[in-house]
Amino acid sequence: MNWENHIGVDPNICHGKACIKGTRIPVSVILDNLAAGETRDKILENYPSLQNADIDACLGYAAQIVKERVVKLPQLMA
Repeated sequence: MNWENHIGVDPNICHGKACIKGTRIPVSVILDNLAAGETRDKILENYPSLQNADIDACLGYAAQIVKERVVKLPQLMA
């Protein structure tokens, strides 16, 4: 899966946030829905312009982001 085929950034669309190409649907919205437990089917129903491959692309994009950026996490108590 090459997420770059599905996700783009345009400063004139959604203030330059990463969006599904050809839509105004930010990647963060899809990821937020997945994190909240929404099913793929429900997301596709709520956003009819999306395809399953777009959701896969969002996950690939998120995986790439976390490889490139270190986010400080709270320390776990043993």
